[in-house]
Amino acid sequence: MSDTLPEIRAILEASNLDFEVWDCDPDLADTAVFCKQYRVEPADSANTILVRSKTGERKFAACVVLATHRLDVNHTVRKKLGARKVSFASAEETKEMTGMEIGGVTALALPPDLPLWIDGDVMRRDFVILGGGNRSSKLKVLPALLEATPNVEIVEGLAKPIE
Repeated sequence: MSDTLPEIRAILEASNLDFEVWDCDPDLADTAVFCKQYRVEPADSANTILVRSKTGERKFAACVVLATHRLDVNHTVRKKLGARKVSFASAEETKEMTGMEIGGVTALALPPDLPLWIDGDVMRRDFVILGGGNRSSKLKVLPALLEATPNVEIVEGLAKPIE
C-alpha cells in the first residue's frame, strides 16, 4: 500500500467510508498523464486547486473540481473570495499553504482555516480520485468523505464543464 501521509490515512480510516490508496509514479502524478497511464476516466478524477487574491488583502481558498471541468476563477471564485482579481496560487504558495506539491494536493488534511470549496458536480460522482497528499499516491474516495472535511462548502457552478 502506498505511503500517504499519516494525517491523511487517519482521516480516511476514521471516516468509516470505503477508500483505496493507490501507488502512483511521481512522474505521472499530473492529472492528464495519470488518467491516461492508469486508465482512469477524467470525469472520476478531481483536482484540488489553491487560488489566491491578487489585489487587496491576501486570501486563499482550496477548490475541488473534476478534471473534465474548468474552475470559474473570474466569476464564482472571485466573488466568493471577495477579491477584485484572483489567480491560481504558485507551486511555492501551494506548498507553503498546504504542505503538498502540485500533482499531489488533496482536499484532506488542509489547514483548518483554509476555505475548501467543492464543485457540486464532484458530489454527484459515485467516487472520485484525489491526490494523496504527495506525488506518489492517489486516493479513491466517496464524495461523502469531502462533506465531512473541515471548513467545507459545496458550491454549485464553481466549475464549468470543458466543452
